[in-house]
Amino acid sequence: MTLKRKRFFKYTAYTLGILLLLCGGILILFLNSAQFGKLPEGARLERIKQSPNYKNGSFENQSPTALMSSDKSLWQSTWEFLFNDVADLVPEIALPTEKTALASLPPAEDLLVWLGHSSLFLQLDGQRILVDPVLISASPVSFINKPFLGTDRFKPGDIPPIDLLLITHDHWDHLDYHSVVQLRERVKSVVCPLGVGAHLEHWGFHPDIIREVDWGEQFAVDKNITLTALPARHFSGRGLRSNQTLWTAYMLQSSFGNVFLSGDTGYDTHFKAIKQQFAQIDLAVIENGQYNEDWKYIHLLPQDLTKAIDDLQPTLFMTIHHSKFALGRHPWYEPLEKIADAAIAKKLPLLTPKIGDVLYLRDTTQTFTRWWEAAEK
Repeated sequence: MTLKRKRFFKYTAYTLGILLLLCGGILILFLNSAQFGKLPEGARLERIKQSPNYKNGSFENQSPTALMSSDKSLWQSTWEFLFNDVADLVPEIALPTEKTALASLPPAEDLLVWLGHSSLFLQLDGQRILVDPVLISASPVSFINKPFLGTDRFKPGDIPPIDLLLITHDHWDHLDYHSVVQLRERVKSVVCPLGVGAHLEHWGFHPDIIREVDWGEQFAVDKNITLTALPARHFSGRGLRSNQTLWTAYMLQSSFGNVFLSGDTGYDTHFKAIKQQFAQIDLAVIENGQYNEDWKYIHLLPQDLTKAIDDLQPTLFMTIHHSKFALGRHPWYEPLEKIADAAIAKKLPLLTPKIGDVLYLRDTTQTFTRWWEAAEK
């Protein structure tokens, strides 16, 4: 090899090495940016270690739960997820929505407004409750998981002062750093699963307003509302380490009745156990969408959703986790279409409000349309 060629290869190797170091440094800085939150440590971690749901350094589901349920390799599943074409994955037109003035709603009225995906605005017994507000971004980079046209009507500035912020788990599509930071000064108190408070404190929430809960914990929110944290079958994590924080469902008991919030969950025996614990479930709000056979244990497939409804036997139910982001590999309208058809066939008490509709919880005459059909094609 000539001296000139040796110098060329040496220079090339040196340049590649510098580029790799720069890329590695940028990645490290990115993964350590504020939006990734912070892992539990100190007294918070010591409390976590006392949880019966924390074993061998991470939280576990009640039943053994593999994140990937197919025989495909990780590379094959990832390739198919990223590059396989799915018809109607994203709507071609803006979805019909309503821009309700939340601050103008009568404070004494018990009601619910779906803000898109899994974000909810609730009023119960005069308390304003906000659930999983993802109003700006569902991912660490803005160009991924962009909302469907027409579904981002509600921004943090549209949210009135909140008595209780409820977080079900720390995934990006349920805990939006940008949203909660903007809402921080308008939030009176926070309830979240074990460990999630570390993120919130890192983002400037005062520790005195944060209450972290384990499955089975119950306490009075105020004199009229009792909250119970309940199991879900899912996982957690915002960065490279999974299951360092818990995921949860909630039951809100109020003068209206019992309102069940499923959080993200796959099907398991916990639905029957919840029904045994709460004989009356007046409204169930259950995840529906972003499912895939490849991860069938951590999200509800359509047939699992109907099994969950059969187990819970709610007086009324509605579904969320659909119609805003394409996180699963199914037509955007399929979750609603399938549960609406099942509701007719099995006489299930389904409500189908669109984003921004006001569901008046005590109004037994209120009805909603199959609004998604106008935007299917």
